[in-house]
Amino acid sequence: MSRCTAPRYGHRTASGAAACPACSSRSRYRSYDYYPSNSTSSTSNISSHNSSNAGSRQSRSSKARWSGAGSTILYTPDEIRTLTPIRENIESRAALPDLRDVFLCHAWDDRKGAAKELHDVLESCGVTVWFSEKDVALGLPLLREIDKGLVKSRVGIVLVTPAFLKRVQGEGIADKELSALLARNLLVPIMHNTTFEELREVSPLLGSRSGLSTREESMLDIAAKLSELVEV
Repeated sequence: MSRCTAPRYGHRTASGAAACPACSSRSRYRSYDYYPSNSTSSTSNISSHNSSNAGSRQSRSSKARWSGAGSTILYTPDEIRTLTPIRENIESRAALPDLRDVFLCHAWDDRKGAAKELHDVLESCGVTVWFSEKDVALGLPLLREIDKGLVKSRVGIVLVTPAFLKRVQGEGIADKELSALLARNLLVPIMHNTTFEELREVSPLLGSRSGLSTREESMLDIAAKLSELVEV
């Protein structure tokens, strides 16, 4: 009786099986295949799946209406919803003379740290910034200066940090005063080392407004978005 030449693992090729005296006459050779015949198809399916996922991720971000033709900056749907009414107000005030691009509101403790870093990054992107270290006299009420700064700026940004949250709690900023600021649609919260959930615990009204966060992107990326937002 003929013996199989590959008794343990079977034959790896059809020609090997045909040359084997024991297996050449068997019609059910497929059971001896050691490697799956659809490996190419499987690889193709994985590649197709990955491409589909990549496309899905990309579809969650898009350019804004105000983006330039050559812009590569992408926004999430939440950012588009938040920034669109602000952009519309910026466009409506485009003819006003001598406006700063951005008024930067921040906690006193951040003036030489995160606020200074954001100020410098914004200016490196060509954004003119109303910054308390340069433009606001010390000792003046925060909300009053925010109000004045917004009048003289295209948009206001609030750098929300743990220090800012403590200041809000200590000074007891009233909802009606915040409401007057937010009603203008000229105020964008920038979260840094804190979250919107933590902000809502201190100021539900300000925390209800979406914004930008350094947990999601770098300060440079945020500055680039603000630069594009205020360009008229």
